[in-house]
Amino acid sequence: MTDLQANHSSTSQTEEDTVWTQDVSFIDSVPRSIAMTFVFVVFIGTWQLVTSFGLVSPIILPTPMETLNDMIFVGRNLISGGYMLGSLWITILEVIYGFALAIAIGFSLGVLVGETAFGEKAVMPYLVAIDTMPKVAFAPLFVAWLGFGIESKVALAAFIATFPIVVGTAAGLHAADENARMLFKTMGASRMQTLIKMKLPMGLPQIFTGLKIGAVGVMAGAITGEFLGGGKGFGELIRVAASQLNTPRVFSLILYLSLVGLALYLIVQWTQRKVVFWQKETVGSYDA
Repeated sequence: MTDLQANHSSTSQTEEDTVWTQDVSFIDSVPRSIAMTFVFVVFIGTWQLVTSFGLVSPIILPTPMETLNDMIFVGRNLISGGYMLGSLWITILEVIYGFALAIAIGFSLGVLVGETAFGEKAVMPYLVAIDTMPKVAFAPLFVAWLGFGIESKVALAAFIATFPIVVGTAAGLHAADENARMLFKTMGASRMQTLIKMKLPMGLPQIFTGLKIGAVGVMAGAITGEFLGGGKGFGELIRVAASQLNTPRVFSLILYLSLVGLALYLIVQWTQRKVVFWQKETVGSYDA
């Protein structure tokens, strides 16, 4: 009996020594809502201290209260259907159309690159070369080609958001397991059947990653187009406010635009959860 107890104790000791467990630090155990609130309070407090002690000119950096008051003014103008609502709607249309165009072009090129040797060897190097170029430099070209209307802003927004979708789609098609490829080949599946029934479903997480990156970039493209190519959207309102040194108005308009960009990102994330329901996302999620 003693030997059995000794053996059991030895086995338990061995299991405790060999089983690896990860210690969770205190900062990692804090709920997301509390962590975000803490970061927000620290940011606003630092901002208030910088402006209160006059470390930065109020012309360059307004106080948080000035920005809040201007946000209330802009919000009232939007709710009442003022001129800012029309400008915001124009920017939203530019973002939606640009993102839809980027999805169509990016997914098509991603399939070409990820599914064919020609696309990977001949097309992808040119896409990388174009993506390394400064996107802002293309804004005057789009204006010259498409005019000062919404078309040039949509083109620039799609131009910025396309490459991440291409990379995400191509990476997703390459994510298929080799055993699954061999299984479909053994069963006599055609190339199109393998693409639709195996590669695309297995590559959806990477594809949605590219879509989320594109959703973040499409707003920057639309606003950059308005800065450099005129227009009647929020970007034009920001440009006018900056020329008048109305920095509270600039900050408040930027914050409202960030809400639009966040909404687009959350829509893509929600769609990912519904489509890729088997994957638990840990990066880029906004769960509490």
